[in-house]
Amino acid sequence: MKHIDLVIIGGGPAGMSAAIAAYESGIRNLLILERDTHLGGILQQCIHNGFGLHRFGEELTGPEYAWRYEARVRELGIPYKLGTMVLDITPDKVVTATNSEEGIFQIQAKAVILAMGCRERAKGALNIAGSRPAGIYSAGTAQKYVNLKGYLPGKNVVILGSGDIGLIMARRMTLEGAKVHAVCELMPYSGGLARNIEQCLNDFGIPLRLSHTVVDIHGKERLEGVTIAKVDENRRPIPETREYIPCDTLLLSVGLIPENELSKTASVSLDRITGGASVDQGRCTDVEGIYACGNVLHVHDLVDYVSEEAEIAGKSAAAYIKGETGERINVTLRTDGKIRYTVPQRITQKGDVTVFFRVADVYRNATVKVKNGDAVVLSRKKVKMAPGEMESLTLKASLLEGVSELLFALEVE
Repeated sequence: MKHIDLVIIGGGPAGMSAAIAAYESGIRNLLILERDTHLGGILQQCIHNGFGLHRFGEELTGPEYAWRYEARVRELGIPYKLGTMVLDITPDKVVTATNSEEGIFQIQAKAVILAMGCRERAKGALNIAGSRPAGIYSAGTAQKYVNLKGYLPGKNVVILGSGDIGLIMARRMTLEGAKVHAVCELMPYSGGLARNIEQCLNDFGIPLRLSHTVVDIHGKERLEGVTIAKVDENRRPIPETREYIPCDTLLLSVGLIPENELSKTASVSLDRITGGASVDQGRCTDVEGIYACGNVLHVHDLVDYVSEEAEIAGKSAAAYIKGETGERINVTLRTDGKIRYTVPQRITQKGDVTVFFRVADVYRNATVKVKNGDAVVLSRKKVKMAPGEMESLTLKASLLEGVSELLFALEVE
């Protein structure tokens, strides 16, 4: 059994940022475990630009952004193991992992940071009628084929779902010579960033069909076409609006799921809305000494925010290992439904806290109100909010004095 102060599971932007923050906070006995053959996580295949505007004040591609952190990891001499799969974490922080060189091994850690990222929702979760021909891919899989392996999945494409990866792949497939016939979105609004809709669809004349979904798949060996239909307010297809589109490729961009199988083995409680752990302001889960950050905690729209959040987790884990705990409080954060969730879900230490949240629909001229009982302690007006874009508010330490519960509510004019 190896004894290591801090184990970080995942070597993507969250894992590397957390490791760097912990190292700079004085933790030297730490280790990153990464199952891929390189550090960088999903950013390795995100060769488009748009990363780093908040963090570095310049536009970078995904690999460039990841390299900034990888170079720092190497510069500090932070140890990492590649090709290493973590199999299990116990509540008392025993990590079981395996790789081709050491076989199965165990590490007793003082603290663990979960930074495993998220996975794409697959076709099996969608219950679309039809056969199972070749030519149906998740958008991330297609991105890997095109950007890393140099394969073009098909020439005539329909994309289901308007998440950011789907929007980016609509542009990418067009640039590679394919014809994207439509991007269909079940909801009456897009799930992606406004800038991606503008730069990836509008700039290339790709139609976005809101309130539409794929209702049938055609083809036996290879996809031959799909039938799409408009949906009503209950998201049920309207039969008379069915439309056949011939295509050889269907890309699915229908949501991301935080990769929390390991969190469950550690008995970490998960939030039913985010799919990630329920955490406090330091990103500590309800299991003492286990922290979560990045997309394994909740799905972010910008990697810059992932890095910022991972820094919080790294510093908090370092403070825990060194036994530095401040004055304890206990404030629960609730939401009204129009605001779907907050991260963190609770506040356990005095100090200023930035709370991230997402809304359930597109709202214009709405006011975010933070309430202690009937009293409004903080109010912020927003011109427009959409589910695809994360919002944030900072709660000053003075607002938390003598408070046990705060409600995040949205009032729409």
